[in-house]
Amino acid sequence: MGAFDFTLGAVDGAARTGVLSTGRGDIRTPAFMPVGTAATVKALTTDQVVQAGSDVILGNTYHLMLRPTAERVARLGGLHRFMGWTGPILTDSGGFQVMSLSKIAKVSEDGVTFQSHIDGSRHALSPERSIEIQADLLGSDIVMQLDECVAWPAEPARATEALRLSARWGARCKAAFGNRDRQALFGIQQGSTFEALRRESAERLVEIGFDGYAIGGLAVGEGHEAMCEVLDYAPDLLPAERPRYLMGVGKPIDLVEAVARGVDMFDCVLPTRSGRHGQAWTWEGAINLKAAAYADDEAPLDETSSCPASRDYSKAYLHHLVKSGEILGQVLLSWHNIAYYQTLMAAMRTAIMEGGFATFRAEFRARQRPR
Repeated sequence: MGAFDFTLGAVDGAARTGVLSTGRGDIRTPAFMPVGTAATVKALTTDQVVQAGSDVILGNTYHLMLRPTAERVARLGGLHRFMGWTGPILTDSGGFQVMSLSKIAKVSEDGVTFQSHIDGSRHALSPERSIEIQADLLGSDIVMQLDECVAWPAEPARATEALRLSARWGARCKAAFGNRDRQALFGIQQGSTFEALRRESAERLVEIGFDGYAIGGLAVGEGHEAMCEVLDYAPDLLPAERPRYLMGVGKPIDLVEAVARGVDMFDCVLPTRSGRHGQAWTWEGAINLKAAAYADDEAPLDETSSCPASRDYSKAYLHHLVKSGEILGQVLLSWHNIAYYQTLMAAMRTAIMEGGFATFRAEFRARQRPR
């Protein structure tokens, strides 16, 4: 077994468990990756992220290349040492943030040129530069190809143009990445909500050959039902022996439904973003701790949880912290939400191993409060 291997375990319907082995530790799948945008999972220490049950985190190329710069991170020992995280790190390519955050972005065959959203300075990000930043300067364990993601709704011609450019960039990323024993490179499937385009994208990526494959271009405005319709076929277009990663998703119900369709990996800012705004995710759905209904509620968010934030503080206290604008409220709710997401992933892994995922899925949907 090499430094990077994916071993499939139990399979229940399309849902599956596995272990993604890296030089910095194993990633149990289905896996949720907390987002550490600027070398921090917002409001949490790395110890808290580990204690919550996380095997891997995500770092953001766009933000880190602008501040403090990838070169500075490299001088300080790489991203793992810089932020004090000893486990695996996946970095995104930076392309999505260039499109969504930069003041001006221009796409060409060479790559993307853009103005920083921080100070307006001009930058260029090519496939080769994205690989250099991720693999060499930040030192991530799982590197993503540079791709072009189009928002929904997209016309077929525009989606076709983006997927073919992404495939050409993917080939350049593969060439720049070369042969590395302790790092992996993932390709990204595009094609919007069009099955034929998703198939073409997958075929082009498989021809290039990657260590894993991501499903990109979802959670960009199409909604839960449309996303699930794409996931009814998109994962099956990718190699079964490689990990499948659904980028930027999502709510707990999104994770359950995607796992039911064969997805192995996820990331999303939602747990910590929700926590910073007074929202807690629970087995009964999301609750808003700002609501007056919790002012006298002495029960914790989850008395059965191993996470102190979930178990040791009353909803009344959390309500008080949120209403008072206390930073501790943001910390505790972010910690709870990450722990809840990881508990959900562990429960899905157990259900798959026991052959009871269909029952778990149905019971989970029944318990979620409509919002």
